[in-house]
Amino acid sequence: MTRLSSAFVKGPALVTFVTGGDGPTADILDALVAGGADVIELGMPFTDPMADGPAIQQANLRSLGAGTTTADIFAMAAAFRARHPEVPLVLMGYANPMITRGPEWFADQCRQAGVDGVICVDIPPEEDPELGPALRAAGVSLIRLATPTTDAARLPAVLEGSSGFLYYVSVAGITGMQQAAQTSIEEAVTRLKASATIPVAVGFGVRTPEQAAAIAKVADGVVVGSALVDLVGEHGANAAGPVLELTRALANAVHSAR
Repeated sequence: MTRLSSAFVKGPALVTFVTGGDGPTADILDALVAGGADVIELGMPFTDPMADGPAIQQANLRSLGAGTTTADIFAMAAAFRARHPEVPLVLMGYANPMITRGPEWFADQCRQAGVDGVICVDIPPEEDPELGPALRAAGVSLIRLATPTTDAARLPAVLEGSSGFLYYVSVAGITGMQQAAQTSIEEAVTRLKASATIPVAVGFGVRTPEQAAAIAKVADGVVVGSALVDLVGEHGANAAGPVLELTRALANAVHSAR
């Protein structure tokens, strides 16, 4: 059993996202673990984060402005793995930084750093050869996205070669700006779980413990990103404390559905 699969065994998992290099990343990652996050997504900063709303866009700009490089992200990941041997860590980002030096190089760096999975927002299943084979050969899960427009005809392509968990983007839009109605989430999760053999986690627009608790009643995981990134933007070097507080509230809400 992998670290990722173990995270979902006990029931609904809290998946949290922060941008690498935005604020004191090591302290923030430790706060997520201390607060009860089951899976952590570490965002790779990119100049054109087209799927992200203002909060994560600004986090990308802050990180890049501080000089964060891909090498820095892998150093953060390796240091995290040394501190937290059992907590799953996923890199999330865009294709350019992942394939510019070749997919084999990127996959090997993931393996060496102890990264469990990768979410690449802008490589669709039809372009799987760009990254998928290299990740799978390195033992790194390729975590794919499904959306409200992923119909029954396309879902098998999304699931083929996907592992770790399926990330359901609950709104047809950018991160952090709106939340889908609970009924539409329930219908979508039921449909996805009928075909998927891996856990289904729901994200985009989840900001409060109350929202997280409602989704955890039907999904295998709940993803929270922008609300945490907002705290980093607001508190900067002192963000670890507020991040810990919100993560603890979110974790309690999600785990209460177990």
